Amino acid sequence: MTTHQSTTPAPPASPDTTPFTSYVDLVLTALARDPDRPAVTAADGHEVTAGALHATVHRMAAVLRTHGVGRDRTVSLLSRNRPEALAARYAVSLLGARVVLLYDGMAAETLSVVAESAETAVLLVDPELHDTARALLDGLTGPHPRVMTFGPLTAGAAPLGPDLLADCAALPATPAVTGAARPEDDWCIRHTGGTTGVPKGVRMAHGPMAAMLGGFPWEAAGDPPRLLACTSLAHLAGIVADATLVAGGSVVLHQDFDPTAVLATVAHERITHLWLLPPLLYRLLDDPTLPTTDLSSLTRISYGGCPASAPRMRQAAEVLGPVLYGLYGQSEALSITEAGPADHADIRTDGPMTVGRPMSGVTVAIRDTEGRDLPPGESGEIHVHSPGVMSGYWKRPDLTAQVLHDGWVRTGDVGYLDADGRLYLVDRLKDVIIVVGGHVHPAELEDLLHTHPAVAHAAVYGVRTPDETEEVHVAVVPAPGHPADAVSLTALRAFITTHKGTLYAPTAVHVLDAIPLTPVGKPDKKLLRTRTAPTSRTAPEPTP
Repeated sequence: MTTHQSTTPAPPASPDTTPFTSYVDLVLTALARDPDRPAVTAADGHEVTAGALHATVHRMAAVLRTHGVGRDRTVSLLSRNRPEALAARYAVSLLGARVVLLYDGMAAETLSVVAESAETAVLLVDPELHDTARALLDGLTGPHPRVMTFGPLTAGAAPLGPDLLADCAALPATPAVTGAARPEDDWCIRHTGGTTGVPKGVRMAHGPMAAMLGGFPWEAAGDPPRLLACTSLAHLAGIVADATLVAGGSVVLHQDFDPTAVLATVAHERITHLWLLPPLLYRLLDDPTLPTTDLSSLTRISYGGCPASAPRMRQAAEVLGPVLYGLYGQSEALSITEAGPADHADIRTDGPMTVGRPMSGVTVAIRDTEGRDLPPGESGEIHVHSPGVMSGYWKRPDLTAQVLHDGWVRTGDVGYLDADGRLYLVDRLKDVIIVVGGHVHPAELEDLLHTHPAVAHAAVYGVRTPDETEEVHVAVVPAPGHPADAVSLTALRAFITTHKGTLYAPTAVHVLDAIPLTPVGKPDKKLLRTRTAPTSRTAPEPTP
């Protein structure tokens, strides 16, 4: 049997009589402990103290409560990386409402579907994303939510709704809002791609989130952590920011990922922690300013979200030193394993690299198709039992039953455990392409392409680069009477970006006379990958 559990025991369960402490309570307590310290530095350099952030959270909660925000209500948040986005999320969670994190990389159609399917009551909008918000609202088929903005709109912009920050400033004093969340309440619904046209909503409860932040594995003693958030706060960077604030640290925000700017900020701001996807880490390694940049403040670079290249991570370990922490997880189960500096000390490049051992309280089992546990070294589907397991998919009990059983999550990933309990990923059961920023489901993209008048047949598949990143490739047969130019990379990228967002935009398009099929009549994507010689490519894909 191959079942491995962290050797570190999970914290004992609190007695039923103990009042619930939510993740927001942890953040607010840490902010109140030292109100004069800088907590968040905006992209323009403006510093927000811990006391000011604490007050803003309470003021926002008081204002949002007057608009009906509370338990069992949904607030969708559309914002770039700014301090108000953190404060608003904390305010919504303090009131016990659930939050849906939207971001500008989603197409307007997808934003509308996500906001409507989650039954959004209030939409909070970054003024810089006015046009995106307007397109989202125009795409709704039902009642529109209440809209509020983080500050005034630019001159001439069509109004969206009241200014939340102005309403907060108008309060005569900062009220003390008592937390209303319960452990079983959803603090968040995170959406992943789906084949039904509606992305799956992963319900994340307050209890697991609070437990995870309370036990976040900060490895360095001494000064509090200082995080540079250079990827979207709507993704894992937001949770790492929460953990940083709980630990008494501070967060520096960048709006976008630029390797030269990141390196300069690490040196200038004495950054201790970064969270990156592997392709972004490779861009840091390739940046010409790296050799002359002082990175002595860095104690942790956490990475994950997609497979890492063993040769590139060996290079990273040699260049950056013992600061690398590889994380493997899923929205459905939060963090599963972690590979620390010791796992990066001598990385072999002739096979997959380990994603580490189970986190505290997490049990990993490798099982065959019949659900039987497999011995060390044998590959099978990875099953996870964890305090961080999702509550289920939003209003999809059918999908929940397929993935969640007796507290175990079927990850859809294939891997094996070695004799020491280290996990290795070798494949996945799901037909999904992992790119920077999220997952691309080929069937979903194929359905869209088959609505294009110039497309007779299309197959979408992932192709791995030497760095182990994945690219979206499209094999397409033009419809009769349509020239190849109608299905060129430029044409299809524009079509896909309009309807699905930049995340789904392909790197290469291959125009064929016919899509090869397997004996049972399905597109032979394995054969397509072996034939792949891109006919046209784009600039590097956008980053979150």
